[in-house]
Amino acid sequence: MALELEQQERIGAAQPQEHVQQLLALEARLPAGSAERMEAVSQRAALLAQIRDRTGHEAAIETLKTWPDSSPLRAQVPLALMLAKAQWLKNNGQLGAGIRVLAGLGELDVTTAEPRMLYRATLLRGYLQSDYGEVDASVDSVGKAIEQARAMGSTWRAATAQVTLAFSYFRAQQVDHAKQILDEAMTAAQLDPDPVLLYNVYTMLAIVHSQDADTSLNKLGGEQALRYAQEARSRYLEALALGNLADFELRQENYSRALDLSQRANVLALQLHDIHTEILARQNMGLAKIGLRRLEEGKRDVMQAITVDAQREASSYTADSWLELGRYLEKADDIAGAVDAYHRSRQLFDAVLRDETRKAMLEAQARFEDQQRQREIRLLNQDNSLKAEQIRNRDLQLKLWAEVGVGVLLSGALLAAAYRRVRRTNAALAQTNESLRVQSERDPLTGLANRRHFQKDVQAWCDAQQGLRGSLFLIDIDHFKRINDQWGHAAGDSVLVEVARRLRSVLREQDLVVRWGGEEFLILVRSENTEDARLLAQRLLDQLGGLPVDHGPLSIPVSASIGFASFPMAPSGLTLEWERAVDMADTVMYMSKAHGRNKAYGVAAIKATTREELLALAGRMESAWHQGQVDLISLLGPQMEERT
Repeated sequence: MALELEQQERIGAAQPQEHVQQLLALEARLPAGSAERMEAVSQRAALLAQIRDRTGHEAAIETLKTWPDSSPLRAQVPLALMLAKAQWLKNNGQLGAGIRVLAGLGELDVTTAEPRMLYRATLLRGYLQSDYGEVDASVDSVGKAIEQARAMGSTWRAATAQVTLAFSYFRAQQVDHAKQILDEAMTAAQLDPDPVLLYNVYTMLAIVHSQDADTSLNKLGGEQALRYAQEARSRYLEALALGNLADFELRQENYSRALDLSQRANVLALQLHDIHTEILARQNMGLAKIGLRRLEEGKRDVMQAITVDAQREASSYTADSWLELGRYLEKADDIAGAVDAYHRSRQLFDAVLRDETRKAMLEAQARFEDQQRQREIRLLNQDNSLKAEQIRNRDLQLKLWAEVGVGVLLSGALLAAAYRRVRRTNAALAQTNESLRVQSERDPLTGLANRRHFQKDVQAWCDAQQGLRGSLFLIDIDHFKRINDQWGHAAGDSVLVEVARRLRSVLREQDLVVRWGGEEFLILVRSENTEDARLLAQRLLDQLGGLPVDHGPLSIPVSASIGFASFPMAPSGLTLEWERAVDMADTVMYMSKAHGRNKAYGVAAIKATTREELLALAGRMESAWHQGQVDLISLLGPQMEERT
C-alpha cells in the first residue's frame, strides 16, 4: 500500500481525473483512521483541486474534518486541512490567500507532523511565495522542503523541490545559481526517474537557459519536456510543454510556428479548465499575432491573459507581461501602445517595490525597537541597583546615626554617577538613531539618496498648493537586463556605481539625485527654466553614454533613456503634485525607449489651462504630441561610432 500511495503521489498530477478514481478505490481498502487512508484522502483532495471539482474537494475536506477522534492521526487533521485548502486556492488563482492559509505551518510542531503532508505543504508555500513575488521567503520555504525530503530518504521528492528552488532563483535573476541547483536536480532525477519528474526537470532546463546566447539547451529542454509529457499520457503536461515551446519560437521570431503551438496549448487548456496554462497560451498567442502584425487581435489576447493574472494577485507576473507586451509593440512600430505598456509595467513594479520597501522598513523598525528596549532594560537594571543601594543606606542610617552625613554623600555620589551614565547612554542612543536614519535613506550600492529620502525631502520643492517647482529627470539605463545576463550581476553593479558617479559629476551639490529603483535614477534641480533642463539633459546623455564602463578586463558600452519636464509647466504656469510630475517624466522616458533609446525626451509645453486638462493630455502623450497639443524636446546621445 505504501508503494502504491507513493506512486500515486508521483504521477497522479499527470492524469488527475483517472487517479482520483484510483485513490477512491484504494481508500476503500485501507483501514479507517489509518495514516495510509489519510494520505490517500490528502492526495485525492490535491487532484480534485487541480481539476477544480469543488463538490468533490469539499467532500474530501469534510472527510478530514470528521476523522475519528479515537485515531492517533486526529492530531494531523489541521495540517491536512491546511494543505487541502491551500491547494484549492492555488489552483483558483488566489495566491495571497493560499500563502495566508499556509502561514499556519509556523504554529505546527514539525517534529510530530506527518512527513509527506508537511513536505507537500512546505513546498506548496514556496511555490506560492515565488509566484506572489516573495522570492526570499520562497527560497527559505523550498530549502526546508528539500531538507524534509532528504530526511525521508526520498530522492525524487528532493529533486522535485530543487526544480522549484531553481525557478525561485531564476525569478530573482540569479541565473547561475538556478543552473547549479537544476544540475543537482537533474542528477537526483536520474537516480530515481519517472516521466512526470523528468518533464519537470527538462521544463526547468528550458526556462533557466532561456536567456543563453546559445539556444541549444533551451530548445532541448522544451522538446524533451514535450516527449515526457506524451510518455506520461498527460494532456495537462502536454499543454504546458506546448506553451513553453511556443515561448522558444517567439524568441526566435518564428511567429507562425509560435502561434500554432500556443493555439494547440490553448485548446487543451480550455478542455482541462487549467487557468495557468490558459494564461500562458493566450499570452503567447497574442504576442505571436503582434509579431505577424495582427496588432489589435494580438493586444486583445494579451490583455485577457494580463487581466486573469491580475485577478490571481500575481503582481510580478503581471508587470512582466506588460513589459513583454511593450517590447513586442515596439518591434511592431506601435509606439503609443508600447509607451503605455511600459508605463503600466513600471507602475506595477513600483507597487511591488513599495511593498518590499515597507516590509524592510517595518523589519528595521522592529530591530531598532528591540535594541531600544534592551538599552532601556540595562538602564532600568542600573536604576534598580541604585535603589537597592539607597535602601541599604537607609538601613545604615537607622543603625549608625553617626554616619548619616557619609551615607548622604555616598547616595549623592551614586546618583551623580548614574545620571552621568544615563546622559552618556542617551547621547549614544541619539547618535545611533541618527546613523540609522542616514543609512535608511541611502542606497548602499551607489551611495545615492533613495526613495525614502526623496519622499521625505520633496515637500521642500513644492509650493503651498503642493505643486512641484523645478526640473525633474527620470533616467533608465538601456538594456540593463542584457548587461546582467551577458556579463553577470557583478558587472551590472559596476555599471550602476559608475552611472551614479557620472550623474554626480554633472550636478551641483544642491541638486537631488536619487537611485529610484533597479537601473533607474531620478534627478531634481531647482531651475524651472526649460532651456536649462534641455542643456542638462544633453550633458547627462553625453556623460552617461560617452565612454564604456570598465569592469576588470571588460569594457561595457552604456547608454540611457531620459525623460524630463520643468514645472510650472508652460505656457499656463501649471504645477502638479510630485507623484504626477514623476509620472509625466516616466511617460516621456518610455517614449525615449520606444523611439530607439540613447535619447532624451522633454516636455517643453502642454496646451492646457487646468490641472485636469494637463493630466489628461499627459496620459496620452504620444498622440497629443502628434496632434500638436504637446511640445516635446528630442535629444540624441553619443552615437555608437563615436564610442571608441
